[in-house]
Amino acid sequence: MNRTTLSLIAGTTALAAVTGFAALSAPDAPGPDTAAKAAAQLPVERTSLVCPAPSTSDLAETSYTSFTPVTKGTGSGGKAELRAATEESADAPAEGEGEGTAEDDGKSGKDKPAEPVLTPKEPGKPVTGDSSGGDAPALVGTADGRFAPGWTVQETTEVAAGTGRGLQGVNCTAPDTDFWFPGASTDADRTDYVHLTNPDDSAAVVDIELYGKDGALKSEVGEGITVGPHSSEPVLLSTLTDERQTSLTVHVNVRSGRVGAAVQALDDKLGGDWLAASADPSGSLVLPGIPKDATSVRLVAFTPADADADLRVRLASPSGLITPAGHETVHVRGGMTTAVDLGDVTRGEAGSLVLTPTDRSVPVVAALRVVRGKGDKQETAFIPAGRPVGSRATSAANSGKDSTLSLTAPRTAATVKVTASAGSEGGTPVSKTYTIKAGTTQDIEPPVPGGLKGTYALTVEPVSGGPVYGARTLAANEDGVPAFTVQTLPDDRGMVAVPEADEDLSVLQR
Repeated sequence: MNRTTLSLIAGTTALAAVTGFAALSAPDAPGPDTAAKAAAQLPVERTSLVCPAPSTSDLAETSYTSFTPVTKGTGSGGKAELRAATEESADAPAEGEGEGTAEDDGKSGKDKPAEPVLTPKEPGKPVTGDSSGGDAPALVGTADGRFAPGWTVQETTEVAAGTGRGLQGVNCTAPDTDFWFPGASTDADRTDYVHLTNPDDSAAVVDIELYGKDGALKSEVGEGITVGPHSSEPVLLSTLTDERQTSLTVHVNVRSGRVGAAVQALDDKLGGDWLAASADPSGSLVLPGIPKDATSVRLVAFTPADADADLRVRLASPSGLITPAGHETVHVRGGMTTAVDLGDVTRGEAGSLVLTPTDRSVPVVAALRVVRGKGDKQETAFIPAGRPVGSRATSAANSGKDSTLSLTAPRTAATVKVTASAGSEGGTPVSKTYTIKAGTTQDIEPPVPGGLKGTYALTVEPVSGGPVYGARTLAANEDGVPAFTVQTLPDDRGMVAVPEADEDLSVLQR
């Protein structure tokens, strides 16, 4: 959050314009001019993102792509920067994690400020950067002015061999105070870390709670974890509990401050990927973008409520909603993690899982573990329950031939516009319009910029119809292993509702 001092008189309006969100109270009684003072949609003026440390493997090759879509009404100023989170926190990080770069000569960021890793020059054109080996730190960054609305950073890592080998991808996320990760594990074949990254000037205090098939796992070690200013902590889940659990739900709750959080799930046999946070607990969920050639799909669900949840399970296929045979419903006991193996549920077609209550609505979080390939040539990725595209969603680091865009309209038909940006090294933007029928998922071959050089970004903007959910899959063939990673496409937080002010408050935003 931007910590510029604001007058209490105008705090609500100025805070909304600067940070992209505000808590507003309804008037005691609606007046005759309520409609005239409806909130206006304005571009956010400042945003922040954090990227977890990509890997401890010496064989890791990581690429970063930063992109801001062109947004009307933003003016001509501003910048976006990502820097290494190099300051050491109170508890020493694991070896190879959260350390300074080679240029720091072993000094922390307190001794020598980190240089920017990525600095885009203009909205509408991606900028890329690369890192090799296992010493790359977590990154923290801010964007303001014309670079803030919809700022998106993709972190993609290729690991040639060893635990977690394959393609690992994650969208760098905005810091927050509450995260749910169904689908983590402390199984013998898994090495799962929760990466906590603090972008702020003061320490954050975090609790990590674990929930298995029989309920909460006892762990005092996960309470009161301190994450120092501008630093990152990778927390190995198996150090928080002695219990081996194939499927866990991880709850990250921030007592003070804020952090970015993501789970790195590494498997000895099935590769690995990042598990992003599920959408907030809800009675109905959509898990978009299951690859059509998935050989195994596991649903992991959890409800934090005291009551049990009974969910209807349907697959949004290219032809409509289908109920998987033998998996018509799933029963989720309150406070306990439930895992269901759905097999090759997509049967060679694009699909998204749609979960709805069979009776009363109970809030649930969920994620999918998806496997492609067979035998010793298998690779894993995760798809958390997603949020709707909203006004606009952005996906960076597309190459054209290895990218698949999956769009789902779970309830009513929708029309969307998909725009391919200019390439990072050249090319002209291209837009296409698509119609997604009600209850279906469509795998779309994304439009490619004319004369493309480098990578490009995709923006998805609903034009009409009902809510749309999306996901983007990146794929690569590595020695016969169908490596892949999937990122959902929530609203890119580019716009914020700001109520009309009765007076000019711009002087308070200096």
